[in-house]
Amino acid sequence: MKKTQGGWNLELSYAALPEFFYTKIDPNPVSSPKLVILNEDLAKSLGLDADMLSTEEGTEILAGNKAPYDGFLLAQAYAGHQFAHFTMLGDGRAALLGEQITPGGERIDIQLKGSGRTPYSRGGDGRSALGPMLREYIISEAMHSLGIPTTRSLSVVTTGEKVYRETALEGAVLARTASSHIRVGTFQYAAGKGGKEAVRALADYTIKRHFPNIKAEDNPYLSLLGEVITAQADLIAKWQLAGFIHGVMNTDNMAISGEAIDYGPCAFMNTYDPKTVFSSIDTQGRYAYQNQPRIALWNLTRFAETLLELIDKDEERAVSLAEEKLNAFEGLYNERYTNGMRKKLGLSDSEEEDRMLIDDLLDIMKMNKADYTNTFIALTFQSYNELNMFESEEFKSWKEKWSDRLRRQGKTPQEIKELMKASNPGVIPRNHLVEEALSKACDENDYSAFYELVRVLQNPYSQEDIDEKYTMPPKPSSTPYRTYCGT
Repeated sequence: MKKTQGGWNLELSYAALPEFFYTKIDPNPVSSPKLVILNEDLAKSLGLDADMLSTEEGTEILAGNKAPYDGFLLAQAYAGHQFAHFTMLGDGRAALLGEQITPGGERIDIQLKGSGRTPYSRGGDGRSALGPMLREYIISEAMHSLGIPTTRSLSVVTTGEKVYRETALEGAVLARTASSHIRVGTFQYAAGKGGKEAVRALADYTIKRHFPNIKAEDNPYLSLLGEVITAQADLIAKWQLAGFIHGVMNTDNMAISGEAIDYGPCAFMNTYDPKTVFSSIDTQGRYAYQNQPRIALWNLTRFAETLLELIDKDEERAVSLAEEKLNAFEGLYNERYTNGMRKKLGLSDSEEEDRMLIDDLLDIMKMNKADYTNTFIALTFQSYNELNMFESEEFKSWKEKWSDRLRRQGKTPQEIKELMKASNPGVIPRNHLVEEALSKACDENDYSAFYELVRVLQNPYSQEDIDEKYTMPPKPSSTPYRTYCGT
């Protein structure tokens, strides 16, 4: 354990794994780092001294110029199916600073993104531009405030150096926290690089770190598969309920912990359309909103394949046991999604036909091109003059069924409203507002819109006192909104 001033209480337990899982690297200093934003609440929860982190010395650490201890950084190796094509990968522009042991005894990775070239950079410079780092800060912290398991952002530091893409851009480093950075792709790497014993070492480490309750079970590796399946069912249901579209659900972007990770071409849906795709590189719609549950199961199947030799020495039996676990995903996901939708509609109990009520509403929303978030806010506050959809005969018929259903559960109107308020955010990171904030910061060195957007998104369920600017969907455009990889 490495305890230093400023609250740093770091370990590197990951380094106990076989060495092909990582590479030890030295810091890659930048010329003149400057702190743009520090997440003081997160720093406090980690046991870190926010005042120290705001100093020149703290900024040097957050920029990756030096470690807070006499040691080394780690670049982690992993593989991944990227748009279904398998390749060996790794932290090409990120380094693990260490695992912070928090005052509550949690072990939290602190990783620096954009910290320089590593052995896995594949010819890249290992750096990141300011815009994508600010974007990840906004989105990851919004996800946290929405109650969605996620990696989080501790800070953004500009480097004083340019990175060269299509044009010269200001460089930056993001400090990101996570329960761990172990991915489905990490297990794929272990299986391909080291075989059964490498997978066993990684699985044992993962169980100890994330699922210690299953360590003593008769078949802990089968239980590990089950735990990860359950965690992902919960995560993807929460994505769908919030209208979030990840954009690149490659196996290297699925964390074993069940946290959302790697915010590249992600965005939140405005107009409800299950086929919505934002990623510029997803030309076939593989990772469209409606496909996210299916792709999660596809990724989990790849994870299961890496565990088969550990699950049972008889291959046929191992496959059968794994398939039984995988077959539970759809039911787990549907249960969580349907229960979440019930709450969004003010339903605190369940009836068999609730899913039909939910699906009928979504069909009406799609037909009328209704805004996803604002539809549920309007239902919450019974603001039926807010959207044209509410004048349609289809909605009026649906509303009668919904009203009957609400009456049958025996809750007061105020109880129903409070449940809906707690389940329906009034604000999300609207794509046009994110772009506006990034443009001002990167092009004009004006961070005011960025700071204000971050502040507003910290309280998404405080619906009544939100500036209308943050709730309005974007003006109609002749071209679809597109996001790009870059984080």
